[in-house]
Amino acid sequence: MNNIKPILAITMGDPAGIGPEIILMALNHENTYNKCRPLVTGDAEVMAFVAKQLNSNLKIHSIENVTEAKFEFGTVDVIDLKLIDMHSFEQGKVSIQCGNAAFQSVVKAIDLAMNGEVDGTVTAPLNKEALNLAGHHFDGHTEIYAHFTNTKKYAMLLADDFLRVIHVSTHVPLRKACDLVKKERIVDVTELISDACMQFGIKNPKIGIAGLNPHASDGGLFGDEEEQEIIPAVKELKARGFNVEGPVPPDTLFAKAKCGKYDGCVAMYHDQGHIPFKVVGFNWNRETGMMSTAKGVNITLGLPIIRVSVDHGTAFDVAGKGIASPDAMLLSIDYATKMALSRKK
Repeated sequence: MNNIKPILAITMGDPAGIGPEIILMALNHENTYNKCRPLVTGDAEVMAFVAKQLNSNLKIHSIENVTEAKFEFGTVDVIDLKLIDMHSFEQGKVSIQCGNAAFQSVVKAIDLAMNGEVDGTVTAPLNKEALNLAGHHFDGHTEIYAHFTNTKKYAMLLADDFLRVIHVSTHVPLRKACDLVKKERIVDVTELISDACMQFGIKNPKIGIAGLNPHASDGGLFGDEEEQEIIPAVKELKARGFNVEGPVPPDTLFAKAKCGKYDGCVAMYHDQGHIPFKVVGFNWNRETGMMSTAKGVNITLGLPIIRVSVDHGTAFDVAGKGIASPDAMLLSIDYATKMALSRKK
């Protein structure tokens, strides 16, 4: 059983964005099929439209159930939700129908995973404005997954090569984020990232825990959150056997982590973790005026199912041009495969 390639449900994302094309690009790699059995939840007509744009030889296979999937290189299995009217469909535009289609493709993937029909899920980017216009009032994928899996304790993990970052808080105002730096939450997310690293094959992972304030408060000169919340959390984690270090000044933690000193990092708020992560994984090409690479994945930890996502947006400005990078989608599929195989052991 452990040798059976895991089945992954890949959500189409917002059909007006680059989701469909980066999926097709990723599924045009034979190695993808050598490691897993992928299928797409979304709209078969949109996938066929984009395949034609890309001059791709991939065949789109419309299905209703996982049991109908062929899982053959050269054929893309799509659980067809038939939610897009191709007569009114426009790439690169925010629309209600696209926001709804993106949402429903995610819900379908969650249902498949919760029912045990697939071993993991991978999500292409959705557009939050379109999502909310369609009446689905969620901040993003993470909150959708938490709601539909009834998960209360969860966290966002960013991963790319040596740099792996989890957050104490994410989509909240910065003023509120400081108030959310609490010992219990720091302990919870450190447990999550440590467990995730072990799923990636890292034994006894070393976790660096960031300070909140400049220089990790420099002994209380620039704030007391380190003394009141972060240091007590670090002490408790060490007492429980976790290999942790901190609070590490945030301006040095990530530089050390990208070189391999730490297997994972705990960031205190959204931008503290996202900015260094994207500086490492995203590369701007000055000559073309576009991103040449956009690596990195977003993994939701604490869920009963596997969810891995590209860590970039819908890129409406380049949708349909065939120039989007599939790097993050390929990496997402790779991480989801590793996690699924780890859970099968």
